[in-house]
Amino acid sequence: MGGRLFWVTGLSGAGKTYIGTVFYGKWRKYHPNTVLLDGDVLRQVFGNDLGYSMEDRFACAMRYARLCKLLTEQGIHVVCCTISMFDQVRDWNRENIPKYTEIYIEVPMDILEKRNQKNLYYDVKNGVVKNVVGMDMEYQLPRNPDIRLVNDGSKSVEELHEELLGQIGFKVMEE
Repeated sequence: MGGRLFWVTGLSGAGKTYIGTVFYGKWRKYHPNTVLLDGDVLRQVFGNDLGYSMEDRFACAMRYARLCKLLTEQGIHVVCCTISMFDQVRDWNRENIPKYTEIYIEVPMDILEKRNQKNLYYDVKNGVVKNVVGMDMEYQLPRNPDIRLVNDGSKSVEELHEELLGQIGFKVMEE
């Protein structure tokens, strides 16, 4: 019996880690064999050996996908929060991980720029940094995520979590 992978994707500042962490806490109450993986933390775990070029980002995303596959094959549920900017990686997940759920956190660019977490968007516009997904690097929008949450500020965080749990709960009941 394999574990499930909840692949939480979206641009930097979309709320992936926050939404994923709260979901992880609620899911883990019923499924203690659950782990939370975050892209920024995973980069550190792997020794920050990859940069932020397209090639390095692709290698990094595939590294995360293969790790998630390994864990789910051992019956561990995984909540993985990552930008995951490539259709090819998400397609690989669908083809290789039987219980894969893709959760796309969508936020309009103007709102991301206002939030400006980590100063990324400001720094790109001012030429301080390069290789920021959604600004000077292409982001392949998820074509058909299982769940799409719009985190534009029109809903409270609690409402977003209820929406996510409702959709996941329905999927769990279907199994």
